[in-house]
Amino acid sequence: MRLLHTSDWHLGRSLHGEALIDAQAAFADLLVEVVASEGIDAVLVAGDLYDRAIPPLDAVELFDDTLLRLRSTGVPVVLIAGNHDSAGRLAFGSRLLEAAGVHLRTRVETCGEPVLLADGAGDVAIYPLPYLEPALSCSQLEAGDVRHEAVLRAAMGRVAADRARRGEPRAVVVAHAFVTGGETCDSERDLTVGGTASVPAAVFAGVDYVALGHLHRPQQLAERIAYSGSPIAYSFSEAGHPKSFTVVDLPASGPPRLERIPIPPWRPMARLRGSLDELLSSAEFTGHEHAWLEITVTDEQRPANPMERLRKRFPHVLRLVFEASTTTEVVYGEKVEGRSDLDVCRAFVEHVRGRPVTAAEDALLDAAVQAQRIAEVA
Repeated sequence: MRLLHTSDWHLGRSLHGEALIDAQAAFADLLVEVVASEGIDAVLVAGDLYDRAIPPLDAVELFDDTLLRLRSTGVPVVLIAGNHDSAGRLAFGSRLLEAAGVHLRTRVETCGEPVLLADGAGDVAIYPLPYLEPALSCSQLEAGDVRHEAVLRAAMGRVAADRARRGEPRAVVVAHAFVTGGETCDSERDLTVGGTASVPAAVFAGVDYVALGHLHRPQQLAERIAYSGSPIAYSFSEAGHPKSFTVVDLPASGPPRLERIPIPPWRPMARLRGSLDELLSSAEFTGHEHAWLEITVTDEQRPANPMERLRKRFPHVLRLVFEASTTTEVVYGEKVEGRSDLDVCRAFVEHVRGRPVTAAEDALLDAAVQAQRIAEVA
């Protein structure tokens, strides 16, 4: 069986204020083309279909159009909710979609209920596990502990039990999680709420392939476990990262064979560094005129109107960083970049109070951040 694994579409996302819907439409076109041309038997989408709980209209329209075009190829589609998706809203119409060959799983109670496919070697059970927020799924799964590892182990217990009842067919798990050893990017939302964010790869032992979502860099963690990565770079930390779809050939027995099909960037992305004069005149930067850019300006004195001047050569500059040693001014985005929600809240309170937070205050902040995150997921 030949599967196409993709994830983290984040439809509706922008990049430093630049709308990405045209770039997302381009990868959707390529996805449909690859499914039709590569003999794909099923498409697996491992979560974060949208970028936020209430997506913009153009993102919903693109999602609807993409599903329709994928089904026009005759190939079944299996999708799960990720931590950016609103599981409840995404579930609307899912039973009707199921009848049409689009298997959209968003609810905890469906863990252990496979999508059954077959090839010449027999059955293949696809087990979609939507993102499991520990505080919301622990009791339903009888996990016994409000931690990511505990709820995923409980979900995999249901997978193992169902698979045993079916005579141990080949099994593929689709999941949205941060597995230990994975390389992160700046564009991923922190999963630390609900205990330790990462889970060991051993949680997924015993199945033929695990199609993961959440981390945006394509990477294979073990012989049978891989992230497809996002189809678009969603932060400048991903500049230079290759993007791809993962094609999984599942044999009658033994490990799968993985092939990555490159996704050409709709617009290149790069980080440039130099003095303003160098950036405006040097041939070193030729070829970046049409890229999305993060530019670090190294002048000792901050030059006048740098963005306006740079955009005459580089019209798609999205982020400007100053490396001047004579100023301590730092923009808000630089202050919070790479920091968790809790770290940002803690730093704000310390700034306003003029002293570190106490242990009791830190516990209150942690509880408040957790409550807000859980409310968003719910």
